[in-house]
Amino acid sequence: MFFSWYKKFSSQPHQPFFTSGILFLILFMALFVSVYSNTLILDNSVLTYHAYTMVFVIFIQFFLGFLFVVFPRFLIQAEIEIQVYMKQFLLYFFASLGIFLTLIFYSKATFIFQILMLIAQIMSFKLLYSIHKKSIVKIKEDTKWVLISLFSGLVFHSLFIISSLNFPYSYELSRFAIDGGFYLFLFMIIFAISQRMIPFFTTAKVPSYVANKSVNLLTILFSLLAFKVILLSFDNAKINLLADIPLFIVITRELIKWKLPFFKSPAIMWVLYLGLYWIPVAFFVSIIEGLMAFYDPNIIFEKAVIHTMALGYFLTVLIGFGTRVILGHSGTTPHASNFAIFIFVVVQFIALLRIFSSFSFNFGLNYTFFINLTAILLIIGLLVWSSKYITILLKGK
Repeated sequence: MFFSWYKKFSSQPHQPFFTSGILFLILFMALFVSVYSNTLILDNSVLTYHAYTMVFVIFIQFFLGFLFVVFPRFLIQAEIEIQVYMKQFLLYFFASLGIFLTLIFYSKATFIFQILMLIAQIMSFKLLYSIHKKSIVKIKEDTKWVLISLFSGLVFHSLFIISSLNFPYSYELSRFAIDGGFYLFLFMIIFAISQRMIPFFTTAKVPSYVANKSVNLLTILFSLLAFKVILLSFDNAKINLLADIPLFIVITRELIKWKLPFFKSPAIMWVLYLGLYWIPVAFFVSIIEGLMAFYDPNIIFEKAVIHTMALGYFLTVLIGFGTRVILGHSGTTPHASNFAIFIFVVVQFIALLRIFSSFSFNFGLNYTFFINLTAILLIIGLLVWSSKYITILLKGK
């Protein structure tokens, strides 16, 4: 019976990787709530048990599950063999579980599982690079930028592990690694997929639609984000404006050019459009933070920009892609039921609540309460979504 289930569960890459991603997203968010409610005391800082795990452990598993399906299709290559991606899945799962347990029970051993996670990501990069290299497709721009993003992740992941050695400026290095990992690894890989797949999905629903994408968009975006990461290392909101203003202009102009047919598309598509629109919102918030630094440096923004991006863009796109892929690959026509639309709306509310939480200090409100409330609502939302869609993955095809 187990072998029959395992055969179905492992038959498509997104099934094990999505399942692992959602499981550990819930577990690590529960860990975050436990720490912030003083139920649990950890030796590590929030950079490790929250920022590191979100950037280098959790979100990448969702999008690798997607990449292992579409990468060969982009490049007209054979599908990845089951034993190849399942070996990687088991390594990701074991490393994620090890990081989670050691953070709670024996933090000195966490670095062992961080190294295992890095090894798993190196294996993923080599696998996708080999597919890219073998392909004779002439235009490979999108897959090239996915690989550049993955390689950036390997670099910044390595830097974060090195920073745990506790030498002079190790804290500064860890922050640089998180910022670099967030923008040049996680954001870039999600955006590289989004700008390829969202217009493609749109054409399937609205055949007359043609995306008017800029030719050098990813090159310009990566360059500006690299500049932003360098500026962030100075810890001065004012100088961040040098990168934030052009980033806001480039992204806003691009989305206007795309003319996404929001009102002509079904809910399974407009949630993806909504996710994209959170990107300029995040950079606009960062611009406001920079301008406010001139007016009153005591105004607290508390990572509002990162969480606008993470919950508004990353999570919205993840839920949108996840719902579509799970239904499509299970033999069901991709559509958003009332249940799915409710979850989409809840995710937007959670993103707004997290932004409000960042500013709650300035109003004399209980910051910890709002942070915990946001995290608990996120966990509940993920559990509710999983009750319908992850169960499809667990059954297998």
